Amino acid sequence: MGQQTHQVHNQFDELVGYNLFDTDLALQEAVRAAGAGWAAPELSVHGAEVGSAQSFEEAALANRHPPELQAFDGRGRRIDRVDFHPAWHAQMARLRGAGLVSNSFRGERAGRWVAHSAGMYLQGQVEAGSTCPSVMTWAAIPLLQREPQLWAELGEKLMSREYDARDVPIAKKCSIYIGMGMTEKQGGSDVRANTTTATPVGAGGRGRPYLIRGHKWFFSAPMCDAHLVVAQIAGVGPSCFFVPRWRPDGSKNPVLIQRLKDKLGNQSNSSSEVEFDDALGFLMGEEGRGIPTIIEMANYTRLACVVGSAAFIRQGLVQALAYARQRKAFGRALAEQPLMRSVLADMVVESEAALVLSLRLSQAFEHGDEPAERLWKRVITPAAKFWICKRAVELSGEAMEVFGGNGYVETGPMARLYRETPVHSIWEGSGNVMCLDVMRAFAREPEGVFALLAELGEAAGGDKLVSARIERLRALLGGAPDLLEARGRQVAQDLVLVTQAALLRRQAPAFVADAFMATRLGNQGWGAVVGVIDPGSIDVQALLERALPDDA
Repeated sequence: MGQQTHQVHNQFDELVGYNLFDTDLALQEAVRAAGAGWAAPELSVHGAEVGSAQSFEEAALANRHPPELQAFDGRGRRIDRVDFHPAWHAQMARLRGAGLVSNSFRGERAGRWVAHSAGMYLQGQVEAGSTCPSVMTWAAIPLLQREPQLWAELGEKLMSREYDARDVPIAKKCSIYIGMGMTEKQGGSDVRANTTTATPVGAGGRGRPYLIRGHKWFFSAPMCDAHLVVAQIAGVGPSCFFVPRWRPDGSKNPVLIQRLKDKLGNQSNSSSEVEFDDALGFLMGEEGRGIPTIIEMANYTRLACVVGSAAFIRQGLVQALAYARQRKAFGRALAEQPLMRSVLADMVVESEAALVLSLRLSQAFEHGDEPAERLWKRVITPAAKFWICKRAVELSGEAMEVFGGNGYVETGPMARLYRETPVHSIWEGSGNVMCLDVMRAFAREPEGVFALLAELGEAAGGDKLVSARIERLRALLGGAPDLLEARGRQVAQDLVLVTQAALLRRQAPAFVADAFMATRLGNQGWGAVVGVIDPGSIDVQALLERALPDDA
């Protein structure tokens, strides 16, 4: 028996076993402000389940034991199956049982989109990989609703709260998942450069069968029951197809999984490369309209990226704050030391700003038929995806640093959180693609964008700092056209900052809004690194107390 050399003290585990909803005052207030207070009881139940010690352990296991490809069975028959750890299925079942695949499209109750986003915000803090197939399925629902034949077959299975992991034809399942296949080796975000072809079986046309031949370099979640795939129809152009995993006759559709991606993060979820060997697909929408169809789906998933990145920021903040309140250095808890308090307060402000913008965008999607809300969707969504996803990467690093070496090892969730964050900046369009999308929106509706800026200025109560930033934005947007694209990141950043300022001024406590104005708009040095703020100009203690109860 070895001799004991020391006792372990001043060491603290990451926070687990807490209710993610009940400990998040900003989320509760934002849900009520959006008219979704009716969802609070179910969100509280979900927050307790997701935040349980068991859920955190499942998240760790699902990422420690990533999916495995079984391309062939024992006798050489092609099966293209991906096997998952039981912990993955437990997370998927919890998410589906909470209705977070379909609730946005269930009924007409006001606030349902905010309730959905709030639920995904909770889930994304603990295990993000499981959100990928769930989000893609959710985003495919409005497209499939416009295809009467497909919707009649799939509708109940898409709206179901029951999890069905069986790899069997759709007709035999009680619930299904839909994935996405756009990206090819040579194209990336340039979907028009895709070379995969679709040849009609017979006359062709909407809802009719085609044979798909080619490849996808990123094929998200290959074990989904079907995928929406972009392929070229000769002489017509890119079109969108519903490609099931199994043919109607019960045979395996020849979507051949070449390998699973060895990714930086998101390891619990399977991403793949595939070849289509005359796979059966059914045309969705009109021939040649594939890009607008799939971009509509991508608009929904971009909202999910914003919500997911806000979730990353929140989880990093919670873990950092809970640890800093316990860990002592130089005779005091870290959370009592002035420089650490500046870092933590900066993170609090960033987290709440990301949250309120995420939920406001969710409202815009719920009311997207209204002209003003459509403009929010079209202009603010790509800007928010650019900015909040970028901020999540930086803040996850700061949160990990609070733990020191304990955050850099794989025995806790901080390293996984850090690896997870970049995916949202890349998936569904990189940062530059988002900024170009903002520029395109302005080019199409310049007067609408200027009107939106005026609306934001009014919502901020005429704050001088907001007004000054809006004037800078107006000057940028009205400048030389040949420079506008190069300034895209500055435009997107300023657009998000004034939007967050207006939202916080309208619905957050004054000390939160004041802190945002002082640090983000009144401090020329802010943004270089987290914590470069003047703590004398803000109520640091109130911010930290609001972020997480001391007894969490």
